[in-house]
Amino acid sequence: MGTSEAEYAAFEEKVKRTVYLDNISPQVTESVMRTALSQFGNVKSVQFIPNYLESRNIPHCALVEMENPKQASVIVKEIAEFPFMILGMPRPVRARPAVANMFDERPAMPGRQIQCHWLEPEDPNFEVAKKLKELHGRHTAEAAFLLKKQLEEEEKLAKMQNETLKANYKKYEMVDSVMSDGTARRLARRYNIRVSDD
Repeated sequence: MGTSEAEYAAFEEKVKRTVYLDNISPQVTESVMRTALSQFGNVKSVQFIPNYLESRNIPHCALVEMENPKQASVIVKEIAEFPFMILGMPRPVRARPAVANMFDERPAMPGRQIQCHWLEPEDPNFEVAKKLKELHGRHTAEAAFLLKKQLEEEEKLAKMQNETLKANYKKYEMVDSVMSDGTARRLARRYNIRVSDD
């Protein structure tokens, strides 16, 4: 059974009000995503896109449907201009408008028919299919290598951010102890400097 024009038009409207987000921390849940994006408008649905190639703890992707296309475009614009972190991921989340091919449940285009058949080795398209299969294998290996490098960079970045946070906290503790034990006031009197309580 084919898709009617009205059904496909409704799907196209859904695509227009949906945002594709990636580089999302694996710990992010639907409720966290809804809370983070509710500042831009009403979140209608969140659909995480599973990665069938890699089972490791890698950043996730999601399709987030907003109430209208304007809210979706605001999310894309804001996240492009300002770093947007969700649940402490070392790298900011990235956003772009969704396209129809990203949806698992997308309806068939009206009037379009897909036919499948086996290729025999003597078929002229057999070599083309064979090359495509080899290209897919190469692409999978390259994607795995790039993912490994990205995860290594993110681990380094997370470690650096953690060290910076600890160093800043130590400085804050030192300043707080100097103020609370009266050392700052004694030094201020000694060098004739005024110290405010706040």
